[in-house]
Amino acid sequence: MIMIDNYPDITKKCFINAPFDRLQNELLELFTGNRIQPEIGLEGAWFWDCPFGNFEKIARIFQEQGLDCTLHAPFHDLAPGGFDKRIVALTREKLGRAFALIDLFRPRAIVCHLGFEENKHQAQFDRWLETSLSTWKPLVELAASSGTKVHFENTYEQGSVAHKRLLQELDAENVGFCLDTGHLMAFAGTGWRPWLKELGPWLGQLHLHDNDTTTDAHLALGAGSFDFFDLFGYLKENNLRPLVTLEPHSRQDLLHSLAYIDKTGLFDLLPK
Repeated sequence: MIMIDNYPDITKKCFINAPFDRLQNELLELFTGNRIQPEIGLEGAWFWDCPFGNFEKIARIFQEQGLDCTLHAPFHDLAPGGFDKRIVALTREKLGRAFALIDLFRPRAIVCHLGFEENKHQAQFDRWLETSLSTWKPLVELAASSGTKVHFENTYEQGSVAHKRLLQELDAENVGFCLDTGHLMAFAGTGWRPWLKELGPWLGQLHLHDNDTTTDAHLALGAGSFDFFDLFGYLKENNLRPLVTLEPHSRQDLLHSLAYIDKTGLFDLLPK
């Protein structure tokens, strides 16, 4: 039987996604018992009303055990660069709540989504960018004051232009790019090389999961068609050492991903 605690040399080199509501209600023992570093997801309507004490309790537990974490900011229904002022205001309020937890959790990074969709925003790109910058600049500055990186993840974007322009305009030491392997295949319809050709200098984090290109299935590594060795070979060749997060959607897929990394020696390609 495959057990998570069989892979301490792997789990100490990465983070594992953990929605906060599930972490506090059902996953805490799994993570602390196996010394897994969480990427704590703040997505959901529950986030508006969750008592601050709940966050304090979870943060204290991981810090007492000496386990690092990252945060994943909310993104569903949010529009950081939107055209409706009221929706943008609510977006900024919710993102502000997430960034307010940085001092508490002291994460290595917080991952965010641009909310950019070509069919909605490309025709008024400059307007989208201006609003986005007004949303993100104060949040990036807040994160910088705590020494936390802000990594912008690819989601539905079909190319790297929006990320590159935003990162250039933010022009901050603590901003970077989070390359999501599954989203590339499911939504961008392109490989990772064009993205890293443009965004390589900003690469700060990887989100690793697999699929067959038809849907964002969040399969275990090796269960789809992504060539992880090609990507990790590039990291080694260019001496890049981004943070790494595994994003399974089930315990079984987590186990299979850990077994795949162990069997193939994938993490051995990470620069020391």
